[in-house]
Amino acid sequence: AFALGGYSVNMYGRTRESLDRGQKRVHEALDLLWENGLVEGQKEAVLERIQGHTDLGSAVEDAQFVIESVAEDLEVKKAVFREMETLCSPEAILATNTSGLSPTLISETLDKKDRFLVSHFWNPPHLMPIVEVVPGKFTSEETVKITGELLEKIGKKPVSLKKEAPGFIGNRLQFALLREALHIVDEGIASREDVDRTMRFSLGRRLADTGPLESADLGGLDIFYNVASYLFRDLSNTPDVSPLLKESAIRGDLGAKTGKGIYQWTESKLKETVKLRERTLVEWLKRDSEGKSR
Repeated sequence: AFALGGYSVNMYGRTRESLDRGQKRVHEALDLLWENGLVEGQKEAVLERIQGHTDLGSAVEDAQFVIESVAEDLEVKKAVFREMETLCSPEAILATNTSGLSPTLISETLDKKDRFLVSHFWNPPHLMPIVEVVPGKFTSEETVKITGELLEKIGKKPVSLKKEAPGFIGNRLQFALLREALHIVDEGIASREDVDRTMRFSLGRRLADTGPLESADLGGLDIFYNVASYLFRDLSNTPDVSPLLKESAIRGDLGAKTGKGIYQWTESKLKETVKLRERTLVEWLKRDSEGKSR
């Protein structure tokens, strides 16, 4: 994303093999964007801006903005940033790509806590424009502002939280929806197939142009108030994990990566589903580039 935006990028990996895997994914993402007319100029020029490093010091010593994407483990992330801070310029902004961990906790051992924050790229990051910018307790307003402006320069759609909260914005919304979807299946209200079908052919289409709060305004707050007054009481608000999700996870039925989860997954079904999702997201990127989305 940053190389596409014209910036020089140092990519750090612990081994040459991990760098090769990273470069392979960069090539695949770039090929997809190129094939769909979403890359300006030459692919080679973009690739030349990305340099691989197996030495962390050489990768970050001149960096002005650093993003970490290691395992979702608090202690691992803290250790990485503790080391990185000693190697970076004191003016560098340090950002974590965590999807839910607390930026305040990750930055506990840092001296320059004001220069640290979350910049959470949604997956797949080359096709999803949104990036959640989440300040920690000590993050400066300037750091948030610079990060947002930088993300806009590379064509992303940053959203800045006013304060940190578990799950940020996106995962709080996603998991509220997932909890109710699982509840509907667990309670025998509808099948898993019809739950997903309802989303694909109704809310999924409408929410692309009007968010939930806009949709409420468009539908009329009197109507939404009346529905909420009886429906909220019947929606799931359990703090416990759904039996369907819990039992699948315990059995090791983890979804597409194991071939079985809520659904059965064959290699052909997985490829078809990912291809369909890619095609939809590419069409939205084209719409973004033409100024047809908000």
